[in-house]
Amino acid sequence: MTAPAVVLVGPPGAGKTTVGRILADRLGVGYRDTDADIEAGAGKPIPDIFIDQGEPHFRALERAAVRDALAGHDGVLSLGGGAVMDDGTRALLAGMPVVFLEVGLHAAVHRVGLDAPRPLLAVNPRQSWRELMEARRPLYTEVARAVVGTDDRTPEDVADAILDALQLKDA
Repeated sequence: MTAPAVVLVGPPGAGKTTVGRILADRLGVGYRDTDADIEAGAGKPIPDIFIDQGEPHFRALERAAVRDALAGHDGVLSLGGGAVMDDGTRALLAGMPVVFLEVGLHAAVHRVGLDAPRPLLAVNPRQSWRELMEARRPLYTEVARAVVGTDDRTPEDVADAILDALQLKDA
């Protein structure tokens, strides 16, 4: 069984995809995003899955995608923002090199805008984001070996901080 070199978790706008690709390049490994896996498997974007089949169906797809990626990917892996809500997923992340990319509301809004097609942020996005973070922050920190702030940092600086935190700088 292979295991990822780094697993990135965090809310929308934290930079998981951008930073993940930089990390993968620096480490000379592949990059994988479970949200992209879900969309490829379902043949449609995540917002359409929410609309057509509902959130419980999406969460089942997400659990399976995360399980498969954790067992079969040895590079850098980004998980969807809500993946940590599942107890089984958190158990699978135990002992793995998980990094929580922490981002504030202002930086998240600046990076992705809150009018982007994100199903859980569709109504009153700023308030929804705050509530989402209140529920998820303890779970992100629970699974994380390191917490790296991303506000006011370039993706390259965040990648450097992750490599330092996981002691992969000379890897």
